[in-house]
Amino acid sequence: MTDIYQEKEFWNVSPTELVRRLRSNQVGGLSSSQAKERLTTCGKNLVRTDKKKDSLSVLISQFKTPIIVIFIFTAVLSFFLGEEEDALIIIIIVVISGFLGFWQEKRASDAVNKLLSIVQPKCKVIRDGILQEVISEDVVPGDLVVLKSGESVPADCLIMESEDLFVNEATLTGESYPSEKFVHTLPKETPLRERENCLFKGTFIVSGTVKAIITRTGAETELGNISERLKHRAPGTEFEHGVRRFGYFLLEITLMLVISTLVINIYFHRPVLDSFLFSLALAIGMTPQLLPAIISVNLAHGAKRMAAEKVIVKRLASIENLGSMNILCSDKTGTLTVGEVKLHSAIDVQGNHSEKVLLYAYLNAFYETGFVNPIDKAIKDFHQFDISAYLKLGEVPYDFIRKRLSIFVSRNNSRIIVTKGALQSVVSICSNAEAASGEILKISNVEEVIQDKYEELGKKGFRVLGISYKLMGSTCSSMSKDDEVDMTFAGFLVFFDPVKPDVIESIKALKKLGISLKLITGDNKYVAAYVGQCVGLSTPRILTGPELNHISVEAMVKQATDIDIFAEIAPNQKEQIILALRRRAANVVGYMGDGINDASALHASDAGISVDTAAEVLKETADFVLLEKNLDVLVKGVQEGRRTFANTLKYVFMATSANFGNMFSMAGASLFLPFLPLLPKQILLMNLLTDIPEMTISADT
Repeated sequence: MTDIYQEKEFWNVSPTELVRRLRSNQVGGLSSSQAKERLTTCGKNLVRTDKKKDSLSVLISQFKTPIIVIFIFTAVLSFFLGEEEDALIIIIIVVISGFLGFWQEKRASDAVNKLLSIVQPKCKVIRDGILQEVISEDVVPGDLVVLKSGESVPADCLIMESEDLFVNEATLTGESYPSEKFVHTLPKETPLRERENCLFKGTFIVSGTVKAIITRTGAETELGNISERLKHRAPGTEFEHGVRRFGYFLLEITLMLVISTLVINIYFHRPVLDSFLFSLALAIGMTPQLLPAIISVNLAHGAKRMAAEKVIVKRLASIENLGSMNILCSDKTGTLTVGEVKLHSAIDVQGNHSEKVLLYAYLNAFYETGFVNPIDKAIKDFHQFDISAYLKLGEVPYDFIRKRLSIFVSRNNSRIIVTKGALQSVVSICSNAEAASGEILKISNVEEVIQDKYEELGKKGFRVLGISYKLMGSTCSSMSKDDEVDMTFAGFLVFFDPVKPDVIESIKALKKLGISLKLITGDNKYVAAYVGQCVGLSTPRILTGPELNHISVEAMVKQATDIDIFAEIAPNQKEQIILALRRRAANVVGYMGDGINDASALHASDAGISVDTAAEVLKETADFVLLEKNLDVLVKGVQEGRRTFANTLKYVFMATSANFGNMFSMAGASLFLPFLPLLPKQILLMNLLTDIPEMTISADT
């Protein structure tokens, strides 16, 4: 990256000055020609800038494996010994194997790239004065990026405009709770976690909107500079580790037998050179030369079959993890339930229908701009009010710490704050409650009534939120979090989300595959218990988020394995549950999620599963993307994953057993046959004839 784009301490620069330095435009952004030029100069916006291999590089790489080197060495040696026929046969084998491997790898690579293009991360930038969508890896310094809740930050940026902005920066800071962001200038010495005017690559927007100017891309970002593990390839899956261990095992056995054979032949006074050639032939016969190619073609074919079942594979090696999965963790909304939240009723403290509660809920939902969610849509679809007389004065958006949202509106001379959110969170800021008659009561006098009503509705499968309000002075023109005190509790909002009619059969199918389902939800324990009962999860005890905060890691491992329902779980606790389940050696844990607060849990799982309608950050993190959020689709994906893995093992077992048999037969014959120079050719021909049919069976079955 050239010096003009090296803004090392951009948090200490005003947005206007930074726009000037980056030769951008504060309104229209870069021109298309500028963006194209900078992409050439700065490179793609990738933390790992590994260049994709062209066709020639892929072809050459086929001849760099140790086994091919042994083949070539044998051919050269045979040629100098006057065995031109042997040398020709070996060269033919090398060429056929190389081109076959090239064809398979190229085809697999093209298939995977085509599938990945479906879920390629994108973002919106202003170029040529127009808001347009571009691939995230194509953004450049000076681009003006516009982001909203659920979207990932494509590069390091300085905030130019923002509204009610909260960002999850756990990737960089380790802090699970969102950070609030503002437009201002900070001192140069400000540490990373306190740079409130910056956005960083790898983080994502929790709520609010922002317009920012990109300052660093790719390896120049904070993520590229401080995370050493991102400079290397992602940790291998268990499948990759298993293949590697199998290779080492073959190498050890081969070396042991080859050395033994060489020593025995020398002991019987056989010619040293012939003995060496025979030992080398045994090594060649022992190795299943087409194993890498077979793995590639099997995984690629498996990915295609899974795509036909609406499962997009983002990482080929993860197919085995999906097939080996024995625990699936999932949220309930949209997976176990229909996923369409509907408002059932708006009631007061005594449980009677309340138009006032419904009006306050509508005002809160209508003017909310920070965190887009189905709750507000359900409220607005239930009943519409004429609120033209109301004027919005302010908003404190929802965040995962407060678990509530406040709107400040005015009508004539009256000004009021309306707060909606999790019941306990709303009740905690109330000092009074309004009875059905309009009488204002002390909250302490009705707390037990509120809790009883909450439990009663929860046991029926309803999700319950609270509504409160506070009258403000006529001169008040703004509000903040500090104003969320001494409020009056107005009543309950009652929502429902019916269980999917076919989900029970899907869960039974998972059980037949040896996969147990665990429900992890942020909803209260009563709703979670009701849904669990409907879908056949019969765990007698539910573990809640507050309880998790008071148990040790060892206890969490034990309880996470034995319990099927986790309720009232905070986003950071989802990851803890996944990690606890994975600590049991026999567990391969999958996680299925589509909310922005599922990103860390998805990353921590063995098989991260998202859907095509999920937030961009989820699709980036996931190993698999479902084109339909349905457990039945996942069941088919698991079956295809197991089929692919079985096909690979079929080749390994057949090729290895055949090669072992050839090797032991030839090793025994070497003690009696006097014509050792003929044996390398015989073994090579046998190996070729045994490998090719096995490859065909493994790939097509």
